[in-house]
Amino acid sequence: METMTRYEGLAMQLPTAAPAGALGAPGEFGRVDPAAEGIHGVLAAVRRHLGMDVAFISHFETEERAFEYVDCAPNGPLRANQRMPLSEGYCLKVVRGELPECIPDTSKLEAALQIPQTAAVPIGSHLSVPVRLKDGSIYGTLCCFSYLPNPALGEREMRLMHAFAEVVALRMDERSALQRARESAAREVRQAMAQGAPRIVFQPVYSIAQRAVRAFECLSRFDIAPKRPPDEWFRVADESGFGLPLELHAIEKALTSLDDFPGHCSLSVNCSPSLVLSGRLEPVLSALNTPSRVTLEITEHAIVQDYAALAAALAPLRALGIGVAVDDAGAGYASMRHILNLAPDIIKLDMSLTRNIHEDGKRRALAKGLTSFAHEIDSLVIAEGVESGAELEMLQRLDVDCAQGYFLARPLALQDALTFSMTH
Repeated sequence: METMTRYEGLAMQLPTAAPAGALGAPGEFGRVDPAAEGIHGVLAAVRRHLGMDVAFISHFETEERAFEYVDCAPNGPLRANQRMPLSEGYCLKVVRGELPECIPDTSKLEAALQIPQTAAVPIGSHLSVPVRLKDGSIYGTLCCFSYLPNPALGEREMRLMHAFAEVVALRMDERSALQRARESAAREVRQAMAQGAPRIVFQPVYSIAQRAVRAFECLSRFDIAPKRPPDEWFRVADESGFGLPLELHAIEKALTSLDDFPGHCSLSVNCSPSLVLSGRLEPVLSALNTPSRVTLEITEHAIVQDYAALAAALAPLRALGIGVAVDDAGAGYASMRHILNLAPDIIKLDMSLTRNIHEDGKRRALAKGLTSFAHEIDSLVIAEGVESGAELEMLQRLDVDCAQGYFLARPLALQDALTFSMTH
């Protein structure tokens, strides 16, 4: 009875679904496996509590079985992602009923002795149960074996194996659902691009002292269904593995208009560290007639794992004359890391810092400190989100160089932006 209580407790303590934050990160399709952490825990528990040498998940494919997850000592007989013919070994035979799910001693079962792996590995005892998905299909098997026979294996151990297999099936169903959602999202993004999205609008950036336009920030707008704000479209694309293609597509669309603007106006585009590191951006920028009129804005919210690698990837772009801006400065801790590690040409003050700055001494102090620091490292300062004359006046008193926001001008369609650049 004590052993049964322990096994039941194990089933209750099995890992639950992966946390929502663990599922999404920039990268290619299928880059994150939400099932992995929970399944590795299951296999470790199987080995530990049943005294087995090897535990694994065998996925049935058309002609092969793939050992998707394996838990064993180093240099064990199996490794993750190894494949074998489906007809070989124990797994399919157990599902078909040609072998029992529980074999305490393979030497006492003629059918097991006829399998070459029994002697070659060797396999002394073997447990295997089907992993059945919620649609009734067989995904494969949850298996474990020991090198020596274990006559104690029996009904209690098999109840535990079936409980573990149900947990594995739940993980696989979750993974399939997530994969389907990603594929659906990727189709939406591809269709949006095929329909001409995103539409690019251009928000003027003013020199505060001269009250003249000196640049435009290129922003994306999506005028198609499903209705989502731009940041949501990019998030969906990123989680579906289609983030970099959409990002690059938006940058290419924006920069096709570069030569239409007067020479004194530059264009800035939002850019993720992942895109810079991918190497896909350099051919686009090197093909421009005047790449020195382009600035890459790297947001404060972008996660940078390796600043040395990012700086190295930016070096050839900077050699072309491309400027680097740190966006959303003052919104969080990451902006200061970006500034210190990337030595940007431009620092953009986040709108949360600009808003009502004329009425808030703490905001003024932080903006003044960031501006003084920026000028010490020869960086230009642009304030975002300016919505009143009082804010603009205070920013000028704080020696902020440039500003953008609805008080100065809303984002404009291309032709309106070109006209605006000639008259302001």
